Amino acid sequence: MKMRELEAKTGVNRETIRVYLREGLVPEPSRPARNVADYGEDHVRAILAVRRLQRDSAMTLPQIKHILGGGATDRRVGATAFGHLEELLSARVGLKGSLVSLSTLVKQNPFAADDAKALAQIGVISLAKGTRGPALSVTDAGLVNIWGRMREAGFDEARGFPPEILGYYIEAAEYVAAKEATIFLEQVEGRIEEDEAANMLEFALPTMLEFFGLIRLKAFLHNVAKATRSDGSEVVVPPTPRITG
Repeated sequence: MKMRELEAKTGVNRETIRVYLREGLVPEPSRPARNVADYGEDHVRAILAVRRLQRDSAMTLPQIKHILGGGATDRRVGATAFGHLEELLSARVGLKGSLVSLSTLVKQNPFAADDAKALAQIGVISLAKGTRGPALSVTDAGLVNIWGRMREAGFDEARGFPPEILGYYIEAAEYVAAKEATIFLEQVEGRIEEDEAANMLEFALPTMLEFFGLIRLKAFLHNVAKATRSDGSEVVVPPTPRITG
């Protein structure tokens, strides 16, 4: 497709698209002849991913580039932003090129290699073989970076917080995600079109993540309060849900 069609499909003007190209966030078009540029669906995907990162996560282009390179950031990046980053990388350089070298993370966090191995052992992340040794997806690199920030806040082995302590999150996350997927599919199947379902999910995933986070915060504070009561009453901690079937 030509630039005019690309503008129409993405709703982004050509000046902005050229900025994305200069920043290396969007793949270069094929050029069958001089002064002729052809764009494809990968360009549409990449442009839309950048726009969502800017709109939904308030990320600047330099911040997007920094995280795509495996860099940590001082600002909070919402969980859904990593999905857009993965989409952007996949569209930009293909799935194989969407891995972040573990050595890049080690430059910023000396514990990154050990933390990554520990988190991989309990199934929180997956380590892959990259061109420069062990590598991770952008999302998994984000998880390692988050645990690095937790270390800085005092959550380390000396205080009884090794990375392995996070193992309980896996089963809980799988349970919630499986239940969400089942309910969503049951409600929309045969009722709405695929595009409408995709639009609903785009809104629901970050919104319900925030909803779940607030419920979790309430439950956590409730249990901490009960644990510190002076009357010695027992703390009630609900059991970890298990996936069946």
